[in-house]
Amino acid sequence: MSITNLMPWRRREHKIAVNREEEHPLALFERDINRLFDSFFGGFGLAPSDFWDTSWSAFSPQVDIVDNDKEIKVSVELPGLDEKDIDVSLSRDTLTISGEKRQEKEDKGKNYYRMERSYGSFKRAIPIPCEVKTEAVEATFKNGVLSIVLPKASEGQCRQKITVKTE
Repeated sequence: MSITNLMPWRRREHKIAVNREEEHPLALFERDINRLFDSFFGGFGLAPSDFWDTSWSAFSPQVDIVDNDKEIKVSVELPGLDEKDIDVSLSRDTLTISGEKRQEKEDKGKNYYRMERSYGSFKRAIPIPCEVKTEAVEATFKNGVLSIVLPKASEGQCRQKITVKTE
């Protein structure tokens, strides 16, 4: 084998013909449309998924969970919400946090009027790995952060490690 065959720019000389006669016309059309969108968004430095995710996605708050021997602490970032917009519920093994975000901006000028509205709801379900003292659960909301403390019903680990035996 010659060293020139290992060079990528030399490989173009030996192109393999691809037979696309048997492909469905709708599949070819879909490929062309996808290529068109990729080239359009690529010109702006945006990927199509990045564009839609940042502009039109639903509000999904960030959640931090800390599990220690005595309790489970959950903190949720909810900027721009009030406590009346938040619903927290605890079932047997799931903590559910849901709410609705409403935002309106009004801007008036001499020759213009602009009104922007955005609405979105969210729901986060967090699995709880052990029994919780439901009567001692505390939830506080301060400066856009919801903090929930779930005291464990029994001290120690919730999950037990199971040893695997070989035969």
